[in-house]
Amino acid sequence: MTQAFTTHSKIKTAILISGRGSNMVALLNAAQNVDCATNYALVISNVSNVEGLQKAAEFGVETLCIDHKQFATREAFEQAVQTELEARGIELVVLSGFMRVLTPWFISRWKNKLINIHPALLPAFPGLHTHKRALEAGVKHHGATVHFVDEGVDTGEIIAQFAVPVFKNDTEESLSKRVLNAEHMLFPFAVQQISVQLQHKK
Repeated sequence: MTQAFTTHSKIKTAILISGRGSNMVALLNAAQNVDCATNYALVISNVSNVEGLQKAAEFGVETLCIDHKQFATREAFEQAVQTELEARGIELVVLSGFMRVLTPWFISRWKNKLINIHPALLPAFPGLHTHKRALEAGVKHHGATVHFVDEGVDTGEIIAQFAVPVFKNDTEESLSKRVLNAEHMLFPFAVQQISVQLQHKK
């Protein structure tokens, strides 16, 4: 029997975005389920006026823009983000299309509580242009990975993966759409698993 979580026992979570927030919407939709163990309490974008902020607000989630360009260093930007996270008692941070490389300072403060989604089956194709590289490599399967963030590039411990087939007539666009659909299913599932684990540790 699935355990239902009260709002007070759910894991207070922040989502960091930089754009339209496609995966963020999948997470927020999943959070409407009474059995979801995650309370998405805050969405932060490092870019102003992005579509994702408007979408988050439509879900009734608090939104903030912390423009990284307003800070002299990466650390100064991250300290501003950290201040807002601490002020709201955030327990888990989810990166959803967040286009900033985080420093060891920030990563160490969120060890095993900082999650990212990557459009490839890690350890294959870390970094950028994953669909192009997958097609060039001639792989038969591609997909998405949710993983903890460490100090490497997409090298953190894998939480969950979702594979999709690669067809002979695939283009970057067609493969990207198939992987994105997989991400929308995988991400809420993986965040739920981590939230349940954190909830049981309370």
